[in-house]
Amino acid sequence: MPIARLAILTLLALAAFAGNSLLCRAALAHTQIDAASFTTLRMLSGALTLWLLVRLRASPQPGQGNWRSALALFAYAVGFSFSYRQLPAAAGALILFGAVQTSMIGYGLWRGERLRPAQMAGLLLAAAGLLGLLLPGLSAPPLPEALLMLGAGVAWGVYSLRGKAGGDPLKVTAGNFLRAAPMAILLSLVMLHDARYDASGYLYALLSGALASGVGYAIWYTALPYLKATTAATVQLSVPVIAAAGAILFLGESITMRLIAASLAILGGIALVLLTARR
Repeated sequence: MPIARLAILTLLALAAFAGNSLLCRAALAHTQIDAASFTTLRMLSGALTLWLLVRLRASPQPGQGNWRSALALFAYAVGFSFSYRQLPAAAGALILFGAVQTSMIGYGLWRGERLRPAQMAGLLLAAAGLLGLLLPGLSAPPLPEALLMLGAGVAWGVYSLRGKAGGDPLKVTAGNFLRAAPMAILLSLVMLHDARYDASGYLYALLSGALASGVGYAIWYTALPYLKATTAATVQLSVPVIAAAGAILFLGESITMRLIAASLAILGGIALVLLTARR
């Protein structure tokens, strides 16, 4: 693949990942849609878009997903949506990303992987950044929602680890979205008394599912085979930064010194782990 095309596809995918945070926060902070309805519409539109993309691409490689991975995907989507009722977009994206990467690195350690001293220092720095962001204070994000986002990040880490050997990644993702959609519908039925109709909120949810999730994953999986593993992991460090810039430009959010310090610690620590990894 030409370098220019690869760079464009990678940037589009990263923008889509950050867009999920912006769309969810915009919907739940600036419209009347409830978190359960947002989750359901996101899962349904994402499942439909991914199914159509799989049908159009017709890859010979097998892949269909499974119910355990779908449950992890559902847990991520629920924690993601419900946390953004109060959590700023920039802080949410940073907590999510930090939790995903830290949980995946922690799983590797539990399985017996060994880190170099520089990598261990990076992991401790990232953990300290997450802890510092969550400590009480005037500029701290609301703790219940922050913990929900932490849970969402761990669930996404579990989902990512389970999908490492699952066949064609787009087919696997489509299969898991299709399995998670009924779970989201059940959630909406259970919380029907809290449901609120809002055309703008519904539109944000559909865009989050169809474009930021469905098309975003399709673009990412198109570029991923041409990226080195460390490059693919490292470029994702830009997602919270893109989300923060979008939150300032489009949602009118402000960036605190606490968030800046935590970002430097979390993203710098994870970068240290990734860039000093053994080949």
